[in-house]
Amino acid sequence: MTDTLKATIQHDLHDSMRQRDQVRSSTLRMVLAAITTEEVSGDTARTLSEDETLKVVAKEAKKRREASTAYTDAGRPELAAKEDAELEVLQGYLPEQLDDAALAEVVDRAIASTGATGMAQMGQVMKVAQGEVAGRADGGAVAAMVKARLGS
Repeated sequence: MTDTLKATIQHDLHDSMRQRDQVRSSTLRMVLAAITTEEVSGDTARTLSEDETLKVVAKEAKKRREASTAYTDAGRPELAAKEDAELEVLQGYLPEQLDDAALAEVVDRAIASTGATGMAQMGQVMKVAQGEVAGRADGGAVAAMVKARLGS
């Protein structure tokens, strides 16, 4: 596939509009707006790389996950269901998420490559691990795994 992620999302938006799929259309519009906002932020407008676009989509998915949890905790299942539906649309554009065992391997490799021995080197390990994970795991999960590995 030679299309960029942004072009794929734009194409899927057009298809969902033709099919009158309101949830998918509104979700894709929202993520395209977030991508455009990121492109024009800063001093000069620029085109995002595939990794940067993926990070924007992952950030939007994380917002939906957190909102769904908040609505569920507040006793608003109808709003949580809306957030879950949007999250499902966004997950179609994200790479397969790592399971705990695969994440542990990534963290162990990052610790080995940096030679970290304690919590003082957590930032170095996180930088290496986040680079390898690249949107396939939540940053909080990576940080928790790094803390567990360095703390023991």
